[in-house]
Amino acid sequence: MEKAGAAEPIAKVSSIFIYPVKSCRGISVSQAPLTPTGFRWDRQWLVVNSKGRAYTQKVEPKLALVEVELPNEAFVEGWEPTKSSYLVLKAPGMDVLKVSLSAPREIADGVSMWEWSGSALDEGNAASKWFSDYIGKPSRLVRFNTDSETRPVEPEYAPGYKTMFSDMYPYMLISQGSMDALNQLLMEPIPINRFRPNILVDGCEPFSEDLWTEIKIDKLTFLGVKLCSRCKVPTINQDTGIAGPEPNNTLKKIRSDTVLRPTRKQQGKVYFGQNLVCKSFLTGQKGNVVTVGDRVYVLNKVSSTDEAAA
Repeated sequence: MEKAGAAEPIAKVSSIFIYPVKSCRGISVSQAPLTPTGFRWDRQWLVVNSKGRAYTQKVEPKLALVEVELPNEAFVEGWEPTKSSYLVLKAPGMDVLKVSLSAPREIADGVSMWEWSGSALDEGNAASKWFSDYIGKPSRLVRFNTDSETRPVEPEYAPGYKTMFSDMYPYMLISQGSMDALNQLLMEPIPINRFRPNILVDGCEPFSEDLWTEIKIDKLTFLGVKLCSRCKVPTINQDTGIAGPEPNNTLKKIRSDTVLRPTRKQQGKVYFGQNLVCKSFLTGQKGNVVTVGDRVYVLNKVSSTDEAAA
């Protein structure tokens, strides 16, 4: 482990993305308040089937076409919803769905996503009918119940941290340099939305984020806990919902564990991006906000990707 120091910023935050409904489209915002489970509103909602199991783009790629809107003021620190505050959903061939941001009273038991299961808040019959009609299968829209449920991240990598309906960790960071390097190898360049990061940074060398184990974004300290392994979702065109072979075919050649981690146990995975947790979130204090333009400082890093956790 190298102590990198933080005298000079290595990059700056160029974009911030929030994905309120897991596997639906994201929102690009200029700032995002933090909570103990990630950016506020990020992956707070989940579409589930009749048995309470999560629908994701891996099984229902049509979710990529669902547009999501929140009030602009929802991204101001300390803002609370009123009775006229809504999550707004749009999709091809569908009427607009408005879901009140006031917490629903109905409980949905037996909700499960990957290793986690518990209860969630059910957003009601109108939302259920909308998603059932759109997907063509019985569906419900549920909200994470922060009052009664906890979903810890992998304890062997980041003990004590938790998230809502994110795949693994509260935050995922990618650099523009990595994106540019990948696109130079592809016949047809792809946009960043294929990888669904929360934080995009610019100004650093390609794939340098692989090595970061502790960074500061403005005044907040984040830990880089694990390289982000990729599933089939990056192959799904987020404008059409149609999957193809790229970029995963190219990633297998340049970003597999065989290439990046030759001395480690091979898992047959490819990696793109770094999973983060926030070390310095301060309950009850203001200033837990990441803003586009914030400088990124590297405090600690490993010397090679072979040493990075994955």
